[in-house]
Amino acid sequence: MKGEQYLNKPEDFARVHGQGKWLGGGLVGIKSRLNNLPGARYGFIVSKRVGKAVVRNRVKRRLREIMRQLNLKPGNDIILSARPQAAQAEYAALKMVVLNLLTQAGLLVINDKKDCSGDD
Repeated sequence: MKGEQYLNKPEDFARVHGQGKWLGGGLVGIKSRLNNLPGARYGFIVSKRVGKAVVRNRVKRRLREIMRQLNLKPGNDIILSARPQAAQAEYAALKMVVLNLLTQAGLLVINDKKDCSGDD
């Protein structure tokens, strides 16, 4: 079902804020909490300090695309909070910060499979 990977309800955000674990980076901060669901859910906070509506929406679109490409561990609620510096950041820099924070928090599924292309 489309959209089930997003945190939408204010009570979900409040639960993560109240009981979650915080990790901060230069461009983005993340707060995460375990849930009892089969998949991971995430939401975004982009305040007016980041910029006007056009800038905030661009930052949210970039963060949404970064999260869509990742293989997250199931059973977690994650909030990504953009800092004002995220408005001027390049996509690659933003992606690197998010990857580093999620790796530090242990929220990514790491594939340890070797390349089995058969080049013997």
